[in-house]
Amino acid sequence: MLKIAKFGGSSCASGEQFRKVKEIVMEDRDRHYIVVSAPGKRNDKDTKVTDLLLSLYDAVQNKSGAEEILEKIKNRFRDIISDLDLSISLEADFQEIYEKLLAGESRDYAASRGEYLNAKCMADFLGFPFVDAKDMIFFLEDGSCDFEKTEMMSREVLKDLDYAVIPGFYGANGEGATITFSRGGSDVTGSLIAAAVHADLYENWTDVSGFLVADPRIVKNPEVIDYITYRELRELSYMGAGVLHEDAIFPVRKEGIPIQIKNTNAPQDHGTMIVANTLKKPRFIITGIAGKKNFCSINIEKAMMNAEIGFIRKVLSVIEENGISVEHTPSGIDTLTLFIHQEELESHEQKVLQGIQRAVNPDLIELEADLSLIAVVGRGMKSSRGVAGRIFSALAHEYINIKMIDQGSSEYNIIIGVKNEDFNAAIKAIYNMFVLSV
Repeated sequence: MLKIAKFGGSSCASGEQFRKVKEIVMEDRDRHYIVVSAPGKRNDKDTKVTDLLLSLYDAVQNKSGAEEILEKIKNRFRDIISDLDLSISLEADFQEIYEKLLAGESRDYAASRGEYLNAKCMADFLGFPFVDAKDMIFFLEDGSCDFEKTEMMSREVLKDLDYAVIPGFYGANGEGATITFSRGGSDVTGSLIAAAVHADLYENWTDVSGFLVADPRIVKNPEVIDYITYRELRELSYMGAGVLHEDAIFPVRKEGIPIQIKNTNAPQDHGTMIVANTLKKPRFIITGIAGKKNFCSINIEKAMMNAEIGFIRKVLSVIEENGISVEHTPSGIDTLTLFIHQEELESHEQKVLQGIQRAVNPDLIELEADLSLIAVVGRGMKSSRGVAGRIFSALAHEYINIKMIDQGSSEYNIIIGVKNEDFNAAIKAIYNMFVLSV
C-alpha cells in the first residue's frame, strides 16, 4: 500500500511535535512520501513562521527592522535543531534567503522558505531524502497549477526513491521563479503528489480528529464526521468549513484516492475518511453544517415577470458587467432575489441598481443587508422525508426568521438565509435538531 502523509503547521511547530510525526511515520512504513508545512504556532501568543517570513519581506522592502525579524526566524529553526540534536545546519540557508530578499526576490519566495527549511529538518530527523518542491510542482504563466507537468515530473523525481520528505505550499513556473498556492496550500501539494504516484491513500495530519459536523466555535464539542463524500465536502468547504484546502480535493478525486483527516496529537482516533462514494450509512441525517456571513440581497418585483423572455438573463448581465458574483437566485412568479457578498455590491451599488432599472424596468427594487447563508449538507437527506420541515421547526422554536431557503436538485444540500445576528443561533438550532435529538 502506498500512502502520502501531509503534516500541517501545528504538527511541525516544535521538536516535541516532530517526535510525534516520526512515531506516526515509522509506525506504518506504507507512508512513503511525507509533505510538511512551515512551523505553525506553539501557543496562542506565538507567530507562524510563514507570517514571520512575510514580515521579513515587508521589512526588507521598507528597509526597517529586517534583521530583528530574521533572528526570530533563525531561532525557531535553531530550537528545533537543538531539541532534536539534528546533524543539519541551516545557517547558510538563512544567509542565502536574506541575500536574495535584499536582491529583490519575490514575496512568494519569502513565503515559501518556511516549508523549505522545515522539510530539510524533517528529512534529517526521519533519515529520508529531501526533495525540493520546485523540481516537482509547476505553475503556468497565469499562476494556475500545470497539472500535466507536475504529474510527469513528480513521477520522474520519485521513481527511484522509496521514501522522501517534500516541502508543501510552493513550486516553480517555467522560468524557475518560486510560486506559492494560497495559504494552506501544502494540502494541495500532498494531493498532487498522491495523484501523480497513484497512491492508495492520502493522509492529512492536523490538530483535530477529523471534520466536525459544525464549527466548534459555535457548537460545543460537535460530533466528528466518520465518512464524507467529495461531493459533500465540496459543499461544506465552499461555505466555510475548514481543515482542508478547497483545491486539495480535485487531484485525488480525479484518481479516486480517498483522503483521511487525522490528528497528530491523537493518532489513535479514526478521523474522517473522504471518499468518492460509500455504502456506509451516516450516523445522522445530515453530514455537516457550515455558513458564511455578510451577504446582501437585491429583491426585484415585476408583474408578469414569468412571461417576460430573458428577464433573468438581463438582470444577471448587469451583475456580470460590474464584476460581481451571485451566490443564489431564488425566484417566484413575479419576484427574483439575488444573494451577493455585501462588500462586492457596496462599491457598485448605485450603478447596479441603475443598470437593473434600465434593463428590465421593474415595479420595485429592495435591498437588504447583513444576511448570512447556512448550508445543511448530507447524503442521508436524499432518502429522508421532512428535512426542510424539521429545519423550519428548529428555527421557529428559536424565533429565527428565514429570509430564504433553497434546495439543490441533488437533494444533498439545503441553503438557508438568515440575518447575521441569528447566524450562531440558527446553526445551534439545526445541530440540536438533527444531532442531539437523535
